[in-house]
Amino acid sequence: MAATDSAATGPVRSIAVIGGGPAGLMAAEVLSSAGLHVEVFDAMPSVARKFLLAGRGGLNLTHVEAPDIFVSRYGTRRTEVGAWLDEFGPRQLRDWAQELGIATFTGSSGRVFPHEMKAAPLLRAWLHRLRAAGVMFRVRHRWLGWDGEGALRFATPAGGKKVGAHATVLALGGGSWARLGSDGAWVPLLAARGVTVQSLRPANCGFDVAWSEHLRQRFAGAPVKNLSASFMAPDGSVTRQDGEFLVTEQGVEGNLIYALSAPLRDRIETAGSATLHIDLAPERELQRLTKDLAHPRGRDSLANHLRRRAGISGVKAALLHEYATPDDLATPARLAAILKALPLRLDSPRPLDEAISSAGGVDFAALDDKLMLRALPGTFCAGEMLDWEAPTGGYLLTACLASGRAAARGVLHWLDRMQPAMGQPQPVR
Repeated sequence: MAATDSAATGPVRSIAVIGGGPAGLMAAEVLSSAGLHVEVFDAMPSVARKFLLAGRGGLNLTHVEAPDIFVSRYGTRRTEVGAWLDEFGPRQLRDWAQELGIATFTGSSGRVFPHEMKAAPLLRAWLHRLRAAGVMFRVRHRWLGWDGEGALRFATPAGGKKVGAHATVLALGGGSWARLGSDGAWVPLLAARGVTVQSLRPANCGFDVAWSEHLRQRFAGAPVKNLSASFMAPDGSVTRQDGEFLVTEQGVEGNLIYALSAPLRDRIETAGSATLHIDLAPERELQRLTKDLAHPRGRDSLANHLRRRAGISGVKAALLHEYATPDDLATPARLAAILKALPLRLDSPRPLDEAISSAGGVDFAALDDKLMLRALPGTFCAGEMLDWEAPTGGYLLTACLASGRAAARGVLHWLDRMQPAMGQPQPVR
C-alpha cells in the first residue's frame, strides 16, 4: 500500500483498518486470513490501549447466560447485535481465546475470564498471530478523513500521509477514555460525508448527586454494599438490580449504578432528573423491618438503635439522614419504608470521557446489513462507534469482537461482488 497512492492497484487487494481496538483487530484477523493485505492504523503509540486498561482488574471476556438473555442485554439493538452474535457469540469467543492459548473459566456470577485474569497475554498472542499472517501495524497515524480523490488522509510524526485501499474498516471507538484513543474525533468527518451519527452519550457511567457537605466530606470514597436498587420507567416498568455502589464527591458510581445507567440517563434527558430507589436492608421484608424498628429504644441513641435493630450504620446511616425527615426518623413505619426505598435523586450523568463506554454513534439506518456505509461504498464500520450500548459483564467486548468479524465478512462480500476480476477471496476461518 503506497503512501502516496490515491487508489489501490494490483492483484493483491489492500484493506485499511482504522482503529486498533478489539473490533479493528478482529476485522484484520478475518481479512488477513482471507488472503488480503491488511494494514491497521491507530492514532496512539500502540494498539488496544483501552482493552489493556479495562483488563487490569481481571479481563471479563463474556458471559455464559442463555442466548436469549444474553442478547436482551443490548436493549433496542438486540436484533442488530444478535445477528453478529449468531456468527460469533460467547461460545465462539471462548474457542477463539483457546486457539490463542488462553484458557478461560467461568466465575460464580457467570462471567468468563482468562485464567491469568489479564488482558496482556491474550493481546500478545493475538498480535503475534496477526503479524504472522502479514498484518501491518501503523501507529501514531491519526485519521483525518479523505482527500478529493478518495485516498485516506493521516497525520503522522513525519507529516501528512495519504493511503489508498480497496476497502476500509472504521473501528474508531466511541467517545469515552479519550486519552486512550476513543475521542469521537471521527464524528464530524463522517457527518461531513452525509453519514447520520447519533450524539455520543455516556454509558456505564456515574451520576451527579447534590450531597450535603457533611456526607461529601465524611463519606466520599465509601462503598455501599449489600443493597438493591429499583428504577421505574415512565411506562411503569420496574428494573431491579442487586449489588453495591461507591459514594463519590460528585455523586455515585459502581457496578450497580452502571447496570442501570442507560434508563437513568434517558430519564434525566427527558425529565431533568431521575430517582433511583435504594433498598438499604434487602435481606429484611418491610413488615419485619418495621417490627424490629418499633422495638422500644430505651436509652439507646437512634444510631445504636438503627445499628442493633436494622443493621444500618456508617455510610448507610449517612444516606438515611440525607433523605429522611425528623418525622420519618421518629416513626418506625415511615423509617422502615424509607430504608426499603431511599429516593436517591440523580441530577446528571458524569461527563462522557469518564464513562466506561458510550451510547450513540453511526446510525444503523446509515448502514446496510453488511455494516457498509450507504453513503460511502467500500467503507465499513465496527465496534463501539456504532449506535448500540450494553452493560458491563463481557457484553461490550463480545459485541465489539463480533461486529469486527461481521464488518470483515461484509468487506469480503463487497469485494467479491464488485471486483470479481481481481480474484476470489479465500474462505473465512
